Amino acid sequence: MATRREFVQGLPALGAAFTVGSHIVLNESPAQAQEAAPLKGHFHPKGKAPSRHTLEVLQNARADLPFADRRDFEEQGRGLIAPMTDMTIAADGGHVAWDMAQFQFLDKQDEFDSIHPSLVRISQLNNNYGLYEVIPGIYQVRGFDLSDLTFVRGRTGWIVFDPLVSAETARAAWSLFQEHVGQGLPIAALIYSHTHADHWGGVRGILKEEDVRAGKVPVIAPVDFMSHTAAENVYAGNAMNRRLFYQYGLLLPVAPHGYVGQGLGVRVSAGSVGLIAPTRLVEKPIEEFEVDGVRMVFQNTPNTEAPREMNTYIPDMKALWMAENVTATLHNIYTLRGAPVRDPLNWSKYINEALYRFGQDAEVMFASHHWPRWGNARIQEILRDQRDLYAHFNNQVLHYANQGVTINQIHNVYRMPKTLEAKWHCRGYHGSPQHNSRGVIQRYLGFWDCNPATLIPLSPEDSAPLYVEMMGGAGKIMARGRELHDEGQYLLAQEIVNKLVQAEPQNQPAKDLLADIFEQIGYQQENPGLRNSFLAGAYELRTGIPQGDAGNSSSPDVVRAMATELFLNFLAIRMDSRKAEGMRFTINLVSPDNGETFILEMENATLTNIAGFQSKNPDLTLTINRSDLEQTMMGVKTLEAQIADGTAKVQGDVTVLAKLASTMADFDPRFEVLPGTHVNPPLLYRAAAYQAVPEQIIAE
Repeated sequence: MATRREFVQGLPALGAAFTVGSHIVLNESPAQAQEAAPLKGHFHPKGKAPSRHTLEVLQNARADLPFADRRDFEEQGRGLIAPMTDMTIAADGGHVAWDMAQFQFLDKQDEFDSIHPSLVRISQLNNNYGLYEVIPGIYQVRGFDLSDLTFVRGRTGWIVFDPLVSAETARAAWSLFQEHVGQGLPIAALIYSHTHADHWGGVRGILKEEDVRAGKVPVIAPVDFMSHTAAENVYAGNAMNRRLFYQYGLLLPVAPHGYVGQGLGVRVSAGSVGLIAPTRLVEKPIEEFEVDGVRMVFQNTPNTEAPREMNTYIPDMKALWMAENVTATLHNIYTLRGAPVRDPLNWSKYINEALYRFGQDAEVMFASHHWPRWGNARIQEILRDQRDLYAHFNNQVLHYANQGVTINQIHNVYRMPKTLEAKWHCRGYHGSPQHNSRGVIQRYLGFWDCNPATLIPLSPEDSAPLYVEMMGGAGKIMARGRELHDEGQYLLAQEIVNKLVQAEPQNQPAKDLLADIFEQIGYQQENPGLRNSFLAGAYELRTGIPQGDAGNSSSPDVVRAMATELFLNFLAIRMDSRKAEGMRFTINLVSPDNGETFILEMENATLTNIAGFQSKNPDLTLTINRSDLEQTMMGVKTLEAQIADGTAKVQGDVTVLAKLASTMADFDPRFEVLPGTHVNPPLLYRAAAYQAVPEQIIAE
């Protein structure tokens, strides 16, 4: 029987057109190693032009990809009613919330030597900026945010699906819609398809909460919507937001050598984020009811693209809304910003159910990103392809795993079926075959590759000096790294130069060389998240981590949505247990307005809580209404001030609150990712001791 090594080595090589991240064109006659000159017109003074090896990879992709298939462009342009003429949308805070002008360079030419041709294509498609008719009675405003805003005609007004990220962009979309189609009719209902912020954050731009609370406008969402919306970016929120700098290229200028789009859409808007709680939850797997006179069938699809999500079928219009479960891309099974790995088999099965429950009759299919599909044959084609896409990832990755292929090999082994590789709607514009295949291994088997040498490894900075010593020192590594770079062997080059940077974080020539290597790998990527990550790494290696005000940007609505238990759990994460050694106390927490009670215990340098219980002998009893506690959670009013003015009542040893407060840490939102890139300035924003800091909302 073949060994694992023989099995892996015997697999077919992966083609450049479909796996450019892991296949590099090699030059048999390496040029003499010398540093390339900075590129005129590059946004960074140390930025370099694409190498001849990168140019060859991109040219091979142009030759091999199915550019003759123009159906996406035909569907994307269909039904245009009015383009948006204002290229920018102002934020209420005075800055620019949305700027489409900076992306217009993408439409001026079809080929760029620093952008993968498939990425150019999807970025051009995402430059659709205006109001579109899906069918009579269904309309979309596209290009105003990462997601689309959809309007369905009801009996008395308009039913809204997914109101974007920001109030300002949603308000502008509503204005354009009313100018051309809306007839002055009000919003009659609003539907959140799922828990990611680009599907609810702009709600306050188009809806008044008093109308919702008065029962005038129902807000509909899948079951458990609020708990999952609040929870997803709380526990590891600071780490997730730092990782967004890489996945979403937050520091990269929009330019041919920088940020060019996010695949799902142009980018995330920078306006005001709000949340109005739903008034009706879809609880059953399949649930049918009328929304403003329109018959709708809701299909709950939990643990697919989001923890809670639902598709919607409108039978009288033969219109199928697939939320974000089916769009014009391979989506994330594992998302680079960090999240629990998604269940691709479950995802595939829900698509299959939609295909057979609704897809046999549907004549139009639309979603929260990209553009609609018309005609039953086209709809069934897309649904089947996407069903098979996620099922294949699950099944074939596990097929290899069961033959010994590990998490550190699978991205070089797994390949999508050729029939799916040839479909534009299965290309890796959000998820990539490389990181999704590793995600499947992570989901089922975890991080360990079963080699004991990797089970409890040294930290990179501890092992790297030995590697540098054994390779003959920095000079030899730099010389060989430059040779590999000039030969186009970028993945090998990063292996050795990264060791040097880990060992010598202040070695700027080494960091510059690693940045040059990252840059070429980034240029070659079809997937925006991979491209952005390599280019962001190059930027930080060359410049360091930019400093500036990083104040609290949490939405008050999101803080209010946090369950008390979630808030208490977060305090336990903020607590530096090293400061809590020797502390021991018990607190009873009572919230009269909502009837909640908790016990908080500090013991073994660990803070725990349990709902629904009270200690018989607490050190302190703290009584405060949940509505008042929210003021402390938002940083508006400290707990000390609440006690001082009598809003909060205390009984017992109040000094335990000061003891607990002394253990609370502030998380640096710009912590170092790559060695030698952080200048360690003082934090410009410090949270109050009992403030919830769930960080910025995360769009997906």
